[in-house]
Amino acid sequence: MMPATSPAQLRSTFYFDHDHPALREYGEQLAAHLEHPIDIAIALYQGVRDDIRYNPYTFNTEATAFSASNCLQAGESYCIPKAILLGALARAFGIPSRLGLADVKNHLASPQFLEYLRSDVFVMHGYTELYLEGRWVKATPAFDHNLCKVMGVAPLAFNGREDSIFHAFDAEGARHMEYLADHGQFDDVPHTRIVSAVIEAYPHLAMQMQDAHAGCSLQGDLEEKH
Repeated sequence: MMPATSPAQLRSTFYFDHDHPALREYGEQLAAHLEHPIDIAIALYQGVRDDIRYNPYTFNTEATAFSASNCLQAGESYCIPKAILLGALARAFGIPSRLGLADVKNHLASPQFLEYLRSDVFVMHGYTELYLEGRWVKATPAFDHNLCKVMGVAPLAFNGREDSIFHAFDAEGARHMEYLADHGQFDDVPHTRIVSAVIEAYPHLAMQMQDAHAGCSLQGDLEEKH
C-alpha cells in the first residue's frame, strides 16, 4: 500500500519556499496563536484568499513568478501562485500539501477577460490539496472577498474537512464554474508543463509576452548605449 503522504509534501522548494522570511512572518501573523491543524489551515486559507488580490492578468512565464514568496510580496496574483502560497504556508506548519491542476470553464467571465483570453476555458487552474485528519482535502483560495462581492457570489468557504472548489453557481443560480479536466496533483510545481499548456491554449498571449520581453531588452540596450 502506498503511503498517504511523503516528505516531499513538507519540503521547502524553489516554488514552495516556506523557509523565506516573509512567508514565515506572514504565517505567524495568520496562525501562530492556533494549535489544531484544521484551525491553522482555515486561517491560512482565509488569509491567502483575501489578502492576495486575484488578478488573472499577472500571468508570467518566468519560473520566479510561480514562487510562493513572489506571490506574497506582489500582493496580487492568479489561481496557481495563490494555491502554491497556501501550500507553502501549510508546509511551514507541518501540514503536507500539493498543487492540483485542472481545466475549468468560466460561464460568467467578464467580456474584457474573455476578449483578453479569447476563450472561456481556463487551462491549468490551480488549487491546493492539504492533508488533514488522515485525508486529502481540496482548497481554492483564488477569488478574494472583494472580487466575490463584485461578482455576486459568496466567498468560497473552507472548513478543513470538505473539498472547497470553485463556485458551480452564482447567487442567482446561474452556472458559474465547470470543471472540464483534471491534470492531477503535484508535490512541486510542474512549471514547464503549465507554461506549455498555456502557450498551446492561448498562443496570442505567448506572442504578446514575447514581444514585451523583446521590447524591454531593446530598451535596456538603448539605455546602456546612452
